[in-house]
Amino acid sequence: MTEEDEPRPGRWIAMAALLVAGFMNLIDVTIVNVAIPSLQAAFAATDSQIEWVVAAYILSFALCLLPAGRLGDVVGRRRMFVIGVGWFTVASALCGLAPSVEALVGARVLQGIGGAMMTPQTLALVPALFPPRERGAAFALFGLSAGLAAVTGPVLGGFLIGADIAGLDWRPIFLVNVPVGVLAIAAAMRFVPKIPGAADLRLDYAGVALAGVALMLLLFPLIEGRQLGWPIWCFAMMAGAVPMTAAFVLWQRRQARRGAPQLVPATLLANADYVAGSALATMLFAGVPGFFLVFAVFLQVGNGLTPLESGVTTMPFSLGVLAASVLSGRLGTRWPRQRIAAGAGLLVLGMTLLRLLLPGETEPLSRLVFVLPLGLAGLGLGTAVSPLFQTVLANVGDRDTGVGSGVLQSFQQVGGALGVAVMGQLFFGTLRVTGGEGFTQALTAALWFNAAAFLAVALLVWRLPEPQLVPKPRATPAE
Repeated sequence: MTEEDEPRPGRWIAMAALLVAGFMNLIDVTIVNVAIPSLQAAFAATDSQIEWVVAAYILSFALCLLPAGRLGDVVGRRRMFVIGVGWFTVASALCGLAPSVEALVGARVLQGIGGAMMTPQTLALVPALFPPRERGAAFALFGLSAGLAAVTGPVLGGFLIGADIAGLDWRPIFLVNVPVGVLAIAAAMRFVPKIPGAADLRLDYAGVALAGVALMLLLFPLIEGRQLGWPIWCFAMMAGAVPMTAAFVLWQRRQARRGAPQLVPATLLANADYVAGSALATMLFAGVPGFFLVFAVFLQVGNGLTPLESGVTTMPFSLGVLAASVLSGRLGTRWPRQRIAAGAGLLVLGMTLLRLLLPGETEPLSRLVFVLPLGLAGLGLGTAVSPLFQTVLANVGDRDTGVGSGVLQSFQQVGGALGVAVMGQLFFGTLRVTGGEGFTQALTAALWFNAAAFLAVALLVWRLPEPQLVPKPRATPAE
């Protein structure tokens, strides 16, 4: 749509459908954290099974994000969006009706696939809905909805579980997506324009398979090894991830030489600055999902808080992210490396302060002591994320910026899955040694990992080249 085109009728209703779908996906990540102890109690699930409830979604989302984005180019953005929302809605119903923890993990895999189908299409549909003069406001709404999802997710999850609607306990946190998804599909079919795809584009199926095998070889033993007593095959699997990753890189280079489709363009893999920046993004996001998983268990199982009380306790983190994101938007492209280092430093400070303020095993818990450390950590994450993405993508050529952004988001998700595996290992492993009583000791052990990861980001960001982020004249996203 150009500046001269007449604004499309119903475009804001269509935008609401896109925002609702994105909100549904984002809130699902945060809402599950407060339900972890309830799920473990309901299914008598092992620690590793509970870790898979979180990691299965993150992994399937990360693996499918890039191919699903390209598939939207092939079959059409609206069609892929509607399929993705429908898939996500059905998978949410399967999660809510799951009769066992194994069925829940399988449904979470399907949820992640649906989320990956719909997420890349949301931003891509904006230029078809809005003339250039309105696109800035439209894009800003995505940031606002992401911040609101982070704030409301834990509280909404705690409220739904605490209300015990129709005696369903934790199940409404998934079932609530069903009517919302149906409304989003109806609005999209009515108001989002149908855009034809490019049937000549193809997917790198072998690249998807190689990447998936490499990730599973690394993450499966990390999550299952402790439960199984660390047999030798666990270490063999982790070692096997190295040659499989090398095979993936070689395959992408082969595809590039042949002019064939690539999951990750070989030009990106050959860009040392981009690879290093993506590694920093992986480290940054490795410290977040795993933290909220073990912190929820610490609050609810270790200290007897209700899911709602647990969700409210974590709100300072979400509010900090929201406040820092607003400030980061005002700073634009100024001082990117300094802001990344400062944000990572605040995360280290927040996690360190949290460790110092944890009560002893026999001391009563005061939730107020968590306000400052969680608020500082939230401010840190919100401060670091935007300039980190800017810095990494500034080292990518114009022709690879779009796919580079998608790959970077995939690294973000992989980091989250890795963090869940490692922090879960540290937390539940320590808890087993202490006979299930040392929750403070277990959380302290887990916090060493994310504090070390955040510190590494703060120190290593200076190894990246100073990005040439020259502020551009005000322009529309399509220019």
